[in-house]
Amino acid sequence: MSITENLAQVWERIERAAQKSRRTADDITLVAVTKTIPVEKIREAIEAGVQHIGENRVQEAIAKYPQLESYPIHWHLVGHLQRNKVKRVLPMFDLIHSLDSIRLMEAIERHAASENQIVDVLVQVNTSGEISKYGVSPEDALELISRSTGCEHLRICGLMTIGPLKGGVQAARASFQLLRRIRDQVLAEDIEGVQMDYLSMGMTGDFEVAIEEGANMIRVGTAIFGRRE
Repeated sequence: MSITENLAQVWERIERAAQKSRRTADDITLVAVTKTIPVEKIREAIEAGVQHIGENRVQEAIAKYPQLESYPIHWHLVGHLQRNKVKRVLPMFDLIHSLDSIRLMEAIERHAASENQIVDVLVQVNTSGEISKYGVSPEDALELISRSTGCEHLRICGLMTIGPLKGGVQAARASFQLLRRIRDQVLAEDIEGVQMDYLSMGMTGDFEVAIEEGANMIRVGTAIFGRRE
């Protein structure tokens, strides 16, 4: 199937899942994850209607960005961000999904201040507890978010998590429910300057469950572009 046909199927799945939580597909932001995907296929996806693309690797994004800069798309960094690469990513990305430590927060704030830029970020929470995943622990998420009140050039816009590798639908649902509860805790604290506009959770194998549990931003690659080589 073509990328256009794959996208149509993904949107149909999004619509069905959204209806279960009394929403519509218009309430969901689809980020097409383009890790290892060549530029010509990304262009095909953009021409088929993709407005948001997500890159995992900074070096790969740096190579692709100049070739796609003319397109009216939003760039998302959905992979782990090392502090020594912050300066390079700030000019490219509209939203960073992977803030997971105070030291990274300080690095983003410092570089953004030097460019007089406001950087939108999501706090990545490791809701599965898997040691292979990045992210702040659920117990420490609120403290990390509270520390952002001292940052004038960094804006927390929501939360992100990655579902567990094992355990199927039940484990994924529990992981997404936990992120939603953390979101509710943050909202209850009413922290100055902190927004909870986005719950970024769900990928090709579990985005329907994520939407049912409140996701309004999903990160999908394989269902759009096919299996990576």
